[in-house]
Amino acid sequence: MSNIKLFEEKKVRSHWDAEKEVWYFSITDVVAILTESIDPLAYWRKLKERLKKEGNQTVTNCHGLKMVAADGKMRLTDVADTEQLLRIIQSVPSPKAEPFKQWLAKVGYERMQEIANPEQSLDRARENWQKLGRSEKWIQQRMTGQETRNKLTDYWKDSGVEKKDEFALLTNIIHEEWTGLTVKKHKDLKGLKTQNLRDHMSEAELIFTALAELSTRQIAESEEAKGMNENAKASKKGGAVAKNARKELEGQTGKSVITGENFLPPGVGLKEISQGND
Repeated sequence: MSNIKLFEEKKVRSHWDAEKEVWYFSITDVVAILTESIDPLAYWRKLKERLKKEGNQTVTNCHGLKMVAADGKMRLTDVADTEQLLRIIQSVPSPKAEPFKQWLAKVGYERMQEIANPEQSLDRARENWQKLGRSEKWIQQRMTGQETRNKLTDYWKDSGVEKKDEFALLTNIIHEEWTGLTVKKHKDLKGLKTQNLRDHMSEAELIFTALAELSTRQIAESEEAKGMNENAKASKKGGAVAKNARKELEGQTGKSVITGENFLPPGVGLKEISQGND
């Protein structure tokens, strides 16, 4: 999912929250487009202050996310979902307000198309990764891993795992078992905040993640795992298969599979991996 959207060739930083299934957009980017202000941040601050005085709950409900700033660094940015953004736009006198509303609707429609037609989503993802400079080999591994992931989550759904937090918990069990790190600690290692961990994995990390999830599904199927508890046990076993393979490779190469490398813009530094995470 692209974290940059274009409106009339102007960038709008965005973030897709997979858990909430909602887009978040940088408010200052939108204000810059609507007002053509030389200081959109100052404009937004004054507008936010005025809306707060008027008792507008939209401003109160807006929150911040770290996004890539003009200097390439990750900085906290006020964001709004589509509904919040539409309300803010109503408070900004601009001839571009209506075209921007239509653009927002188009962004939402494209996402609905992707959900209905996963192949279209994959095509867009491939294009975005190519634009970000990912190699064809990395892209192929990323897409193969996603297919493996989808088959696993389909099994979970069919076996009685329904809540999103349960999906996250099972995913974390697999991940921690094969890496020795929780998903959060792995993201911290790579210096990630809101970014998708898999989009910043090395080729080896993607391969072992896919092995862990493939093993989990096949073990769950062979044991006919049902519900959260049984799938949790299968997840730990599946993660262990990838852990053993990882240790074997590391023993042969002398190099750690788990890495702090990422694809963040220059200036967002890397963290060194700490051995002994088992």
